[in-house]
Amino acid sequence: MAEDLLEKGTAVAADNDYNASEIQVLEGLEAVRKRPGMYIGSTSSSGLHHLVYEIVDNSIDEALAGYCSEIQVFIDDGDIITVTDNGRGIPVDVQAQTGKPALEVVFTILHAGGKFGGGGYKVSGGLHGVGASVVNALSEWLTVQVHKGGSIYEMKFSRGKVTQPMTVVGETDRTGTTVSFKPDPEMFEDTVYDYEILHKRLQEQAFLNGGLRIVVEDRRAEKEQRDELCYEGGIRSFVEYINENKAPIHPEVIYMAGEQDDAMAEIAMQYTDSYNEVIVSFANNIHTPEGGMHETGFKTALTTVLNNYGKQKKLLKDDEKVSGDDCREGLTCVISVKLTEAQFEGQTKAKLGNSEIRTLVNNIVSDKLEVFLEENPAVGKAILDKAMTAARAREAARKARESVRRKTGLDSGQMPDKLQDCNERDPALCEIYIVEGDSAAGSAIQGRDSRFQAILSMWGKMLNVEKARADKIYGNDKLYPLVLGLGAGIGDEFNIDRLRYHKIIIMADADVDGSHIRTLLLTFFFRYMRPLIEKGYVYSAVPPLYKLTRGKTTRVAYSDEERDRISAEMRSGNPNAKIDISRFKGLGEMDPHELWETTMDPERRSLRRITLDDAVAADHVFTVLMGEEVEPRKAWIEKNAQYAVNLDF
Repeated sequence: MAEDLLEKGTAVAADNDYNASEIQVLEGLEAVRKRPGMYIGSTSSSGLHHLVYEIVDNSIDEALAGYCSEIQVFIDDGDIITVTDNGRGIPVDVQAQTGKPALEVVFTILHAGGKFGGGGYKVSGGLHGVGASVVNALSEWLTVQVHKGGSIYEMKFSRGKVTQPMTVVGETDRTGTTVSFKPDPEMFEDTVYDYEILHKRLQEQAFLNGGLRIVVEDRRAEKEQRDELCYEGGIRSFVEYINENKAPIHPEVIYMAGEQDDAMAEIAMQYTDSYNEVIVSFANNIHTPEGGMHETGFKTALTTVLNNYGKQKKLLKDDEKVSGDDCREGLTCVISVKLTEAQFEGQTKAKLGNSEIRTLVNNIVSDKLEVFLEENPAVGKAILDKAMTAARAREAARKARESVRRKTGLDSGQMPDKLQDCNERDPALCEIYIVEGDSAAGSAIQGRDSRFQAILSMWGKMLNVEKARADKIYGNDKLYPLVLGLGAGIGDEFNIDRLRYHKIIIMADADVDGSHIRTLLLTFFFRYMRPLIEKGYVYSAVPPLYKLTRGKTTRVAYSDEERDRISAEMRSGNPNAKIDISRFKGLGEMDPHELWETTMDPERRSLRRITLDDAVAADHVFTVLMGEEVEPRKAWIEKNAQYAVNLDF
């Protein structure tokens, strides 16, 4: 147990006592094991890690209520998770509706918790009240210990069923809850936890709850790692973290906060010299990747304040204004709101729907940003200059776009010369291979199935869009044929409904040059066509590395390990058989038949789907790999070199 690592919990005043009367039962626990995806999203890695988030979120709710200052998360051998906090401890007295101990109710009945009546918690991320019971239902076993009222109470469960009733197992001088569980291998595709995934989520929570100490430790053999996460600066520190490899145009992170009734909001923002905006928003510590009313309120107020400031200081002419996109170029912003009745759209809680929070955030930014700019005129001028430069670039991009339209016949539907299109016209059935080099493209064109496979040839060094604005892209002879071929536009004009292919496959050699090409293209998609990645339309082809031949039998291998395994299989029964092993030097050296069989045939090929689980982490990596700063890139490569494929050139 981790009790000796935690300080004594804060004593709870009598009028704030958290007991069984706060626990309300809404329905039973029948369907979780039958349909786990309804409750945790999936039974893949994301669902596995979601179990930890559900338990941690309960401890975070205690911190939000002011009763928890430390949370510890441990991964042990057997992929056992233990979460310990020094909050008030889950109630252990009898819950009136069921006649059972509240501790048992919380872990065995869906929608039972202190989040519904308003007395247990004023604000909470776990509004559905399913966390503890769902984790219990999907665990091979779960043990919970509660330190409360001088006693240690313990209950044990297996796959949601009670195996040990609530029992007093000792005395204590602190308060808090410890939950240990082992995910059920019957329910999950894989039960191995990834330390980095948990670390990122817990770091995010530490940023959002300034001063809360979160310890995460991997105690599995040969994987020992430990991090203590505590940020007194809260979301200010979050902005500084996001911008650590960027060049701010003003040193101070602008921080604004306010509250109204039971709702509060805080905003931290800083501009850099980059061309991209990063806005990360949260409601009750839940990430809202699709934004919502809090983001809308911020964006509206920001645009209004900067235009008013520009007019007042005569930096903008009477008929001149900067758009919302101009005002947000180079902006990094974290928005965190907390409210009693959060209205999330959908079970994934991806978007916040409370209209009153839009008004609150709008008012905070309108009042406090105006004061800040007045008191810091140099910062105000730098920000407005940045927005005005963005506006001029936007106009240049419009002119470049019109020029390209006239030259290429974009509006007439004319396709680029380098595109060999497919016959099918339903985007859901179409796929396009983006191939570097005419030689490889030639083999791909001859080897493809022209009914549904299109080929676009790229050549030469592509533009690094991390260092360029949109106006440079429209006139770029390497990238614009891709824009033209996909048909959906870029940037603020991007419309995924016009996309001509629902599989966009990057096919590059398995060497350093090929990796560079993939990175350049992925940077382009991430910065200017992000919905392609968000919708899961972008893939990377996986060409084979080796060809193994024995007599008339030929097989291919995609890794050194597979090469050795296949070689052993081909020698089976005849150890002295000669196996000819050759390495594919590049896609251009494959004949059309080989390319089709190994890399393009839907029945036999391997594709890697490019996903976007963490926009902040993705932004960070693209900034490091493709930005101006050399040292962060060098450090990143040194840290991650161990994960690179060992290739011989």
